[in-house]
Amino acid sequence: MKKIILYFLFFLFVFPVALKAQFETYKDSVVQLYGVVMSADSLQALPSVSIMVKGRNQGTLSNDQGVFSIVVLKGDEIEFTSVGYKPKLVKIPTTLDGNQQSIIQLMVQDTVYLPATIIKKRPTREEFERDFVNTQVPNDEQEIARRNLSTENLRALMAAYPRDGREATNYYLKQNAQKYYSAGQLPPQNIFNPLAWAEFIKAWKRGDFKNKKSGSDY
Repeated sequence: MKKIILYFLFFLFVFPVALKAQFETYKDSVVQLYGVVMSADSLQALPSVSIMVKGRNQGTLSNDQGVFSIVVLKGDEIEFTSVGYKPKLVKIPTTLDGNQQSIIQLMVQDTVYLPATIIKKRPTREEFERDFVNTQVPNDEQEIARRNLSTENLRALMAAYPRDGREATNYYLKQNAQKYYSAGQLPPQNIFNPLAWAEFIKAWKRGDFKNKKSGSDY
């Protein structure tokens, strides 16, 4: 029981002292940074300059006169960015005396080279019709898809590639259906079937047998 009381008294007196010392240390590291942002060549005030603390989601913007104010910590890095100017990084010194610092930040213009723009006159109707007719349109994805799905290409693929699972299953069931249809008797001979001869002649004219023969080389 005495140990519990001693621990309680220790935290009661020592913890507030440590907390106060930590607060004083944090209070001493806080800096009120204020100043003005100007262009380096003309010394004109730059409005809407972004002033961000690097590594933290904290920042502000300069007003119409280029003036800004922000609370930072000693050791923080402040980044100044604006469209058309090079970014500038400023570090708050850790040995700063006091909790306020003023700054006049000069921004240097950043030269950006854009590609040249060629302005031409509006073409006449005759020039437009001539250029439209003679324009070579490259094969787009839709045209490539149409060529891949053409009848000739599909027949070549059918001859080159084996049947998939669904086609093999349908072929097997069809063969069994024909076998069960003629079970217990002689199977029908398609050599005397005129419809079979008609399909054979159509297939011969289409070149199905030729495609299958050439497809065996794949």
